[in-house]
Amino acid sequence: MLQMKRKSTEKQNKDSFITSRYTIICLGILGCLGVLLVRVADLQFLNHPMLAKEADQRSLRTVVLPTNRGTLVDRDGEALAMSVPSRDVVVDPVKIVEASPNFRDAKWQYLAAALNTTTDQIANKIYQNSRRHFLFLERKVELGIAKDIADLHIKGISEIYDDSRFYPMGEAAAPLIGIVGADNTGLNGVEKGYDTILQGEPGKEIYRKDANGDIISVLDYDAPKQPPTVQLSIDKFDQYTLYSKLREGVLLNKADSGAAVLVKIDTGEILAMASYPSYNPNNFDNATPLQMRDVAINDSFEPGSTVKPLVIIEGLERHIIQPNTLLDTTPYRVNGHLIRDVGHWPQLTPTGILQKSSDIGVSHIALAMPAQALVDTYHAFGLGKPTGLGLTGESVGYFPLHRQQWADIERATFSFGYGLRVTPLQIAREYATLGSFGIYRPLSITKVTPPVIGQQIADPSIVKTVVHMMESDVLPGGSGVRAAVPGYRLATKTGTAEKLGDSGKYDGGYVNYTAGVAPVSHPEVALVVVVNNPTAGTHFGGSVAAPIFGNIMGPVLKNMNIAPDALLQ
Repeated sequence: MLQMKRKSTEKQNKDSFITSRYTIICLGILGCLGVLLVRVADLQFLNHPMLAKEADQRSLRTVVLPTNRGTLVDRDGEALAMSVPSRDVVVDPVKIVEASPNFRDAKWQYLAAALNTTTDQIANKIYQNSRRHFLFLERKVELGIAKDIADLHIKGISEIYDDSRFYPMGEAAAPLIGIVGADNTGLNGVEKGYDTILQGEPGKEIYRKDANGDIISVLDYDAPKQPPTVQLSIDKFDQYTLYSKLREGVLLNKADSGAAVLVKIDTGEILAMASYPSYNPNNFDNATPLQMRDVAINDSFEPGSTVKPLVIIEGLERHIIQPNTLLDTTPYRVNGHLIRDVGHWPQLTPTGILQKSSDIGVSHIALAMPAQALVDTYHAFGLGKPTGLGLTGESVGYFPLHRQQWADIERATFSFGYGLRVTPLQIAREYATLGSFGIYRPLSITKVTPPVIGQQIADPSIVKTVVHMMESDVLPGGSGVRAAVPGYRLATKTGTAEKLGDSGKYDGGYVNYTAGVAPVSHPEVALVVVVNNPTAGTHFGGSVAAPIFGNIMGPVLKNMNIAPDALLQ
């Protein structure tokens, strides 16, 4: 009886186990497995891109590996612009606001003094950006100052690497060399013109880090490509000389501005190009747009009498005149306008016309040839043509290359430098072409290796004859006698151009020039000096620009070790 009851109970338990618990457990396991499979499918297929992106955001880092900006050096390898290590001081406003610091504390006072600001200004900057985790407090801080700031151990203040640009020549070359901005991009001058070369190519590193910030793997590494050193044609001694003498002359004559350009004749290299006013490129916060202009290339003026040698050349080539021809230089009228000179000479030879800077003489020659003849000659010598140096803001000026109709008075005034506008740099190229006896060469701001093959644009014997005529300008009785350099033969031409005023009349002041080549026995350099709107009393090229020309040319010739040639005649 008991045995039968036990068997019945076991059967009931067995049936109960099979039909309920076991089934429930199996269904539960299958359900969990199904949920897991669905979840896996969701993670692997549906949400995988999003999750992978989030994982990369947490652990994957891409770092740009910067390059140091390329160095600019002069023709002898001395630095004109160089990058020096510095630091950017950065702040985490969120951390600082959470810490509720006392900005009157000595550490904050020291920080403000080091950054040349006040604690109130720092506090305002932080609280105005209180939700940000990164903010520049100061860019390009000197290493010593940055180290002192780091030693303060202020929570939320840190430093990151940067480099600053340093210009050894200061204001003497600032408009030419230019400056860079906070992002190390060139803003003007050579810095902007050669920005792509000077920037180099930054590298890149991609790595994965763990929760502690440690690098666990480097996925990609592309090394930065450092930029080359760019060697300019500038000579530091010549640049200092041009700037210092130009500055003295502009201040002495109370002029608005001035420019001077020195060109090596046989290569077209620019040995120096100075402008005044200027600025300190190492601290240019207060520099004005006027100070940052490169007058030599950004401004254009009517060239005045500096074009007269070209008129004489064209007259000789067309056989309108001979070197010993006497021209009537008494005042006369053209289209009702009186053409006259500063002095009174009844007759002058071509040499005399250049020595006395006779408007009457060159106007007679110009009116004896087609209008287009002088246009073509001026243009062939580089007037009205861009220099192609790649410098910012270059002015082409105004040049009537394709003008069809000319009144006689316009042809006459064109022969003494009115009716066109050119830059001082274009005039320097014109005189470099004269100094090479008619060989036109492109200008270069980078150092080049001679020989530089140019284009013969005029009869060399005629150009040489005119260059010798120009020697009379610095001899007694010449308009450029104050440009003379003892011991050297110079061929110069002074010029004075009236400026158009706001009324549209020539009542806006004067522009004074002296341009020339030296030494005449074998021309090596061409120099032009331009003084814009002198107001100290005198306003002629021979009295304003000529002394500056002589003060520059003397040291330049000696620096180049060019022997005096005045005794070789």
